[in-house]
Amino acid sequence: MKRILVAEDETAIREFEVINLKRAGYDVIDASSGEDALEYFDRYNGDFDLAILDIMLPGMDGLTVCKELRNKSSTLGIILLTAKTQEMDKISGLMFGADDYITKPFSPSELVARVDALYRRVALNLMRTENNFKEEIKFDEFVLNLKNRALKKRGKIIELTQVEFQIMEYFFSNPGVVLSRTKILNHVWGDAYEGEEKIVDVNIRRLRMKVEDDPSTPQHIITVWGLGYKWEN
Repeated sequence: MKRILVAEDETAIREFEVINLKRAGYDVIDASSGEDALEYFDRYNGDFDLAILDIMLPGMDGLTVCKELRNKSSTLGIILLTAKTQEMDKISGLMFGADDYITKPFSPSELVARVDALYRRVALNLMRTENNFKEEIKFDEFVLNLKNRALKKRGKIIELTQVEFQIMEYFFSNPGVVLSRTKILNHVWGDAYEGEEKIVDVNIRRLRMKVEDDPSTPQHIITVWGLGYKWEN
């Protein structure tokens, strides 16, 4: 069963999410606070595919919950619910490890489409692991393991989120090739993704913080102004 954790303090919105996600075939565990969400995550031993977190939760806010969940699991798909005025919160959430965000108000079809798209990415990586997918891609000091979803630099593991892994796999499969934001967006989030291209830039920034010796002067993830990004060995 596809299991999803929903954290939303507004009862009407939470019930709206639960009803539509259940209709789409998800097993939904819902919480009205960030503290309860973390408690449920632990109670079910982390057996969730996805989490939907409202940023404006009372007490422990959604950004903090996002950070805590990402520390507990690098494979969990995380979507943040934000208001149009919460621009910086969107960026902060992505930096904390969220995979996507949905701006309120949203329709049932948008909710389910974005959840389904993220679930497919989570399921693909799980399938690779379960099928003993062993292929590795190596570039000098870097090794990307496609089975374990792990990146090593000089033998040290760098934890990657679902999105970060897919971007790195795309880079490693196209070394030296300039990949536009649109191409990266379509490859990772899908052609039907209705969000903004800046989500690519935020994830690139986060990746540079993980893989570069000096993120302010990147040597591997290179910006090609006006075109996009490329991977250099």
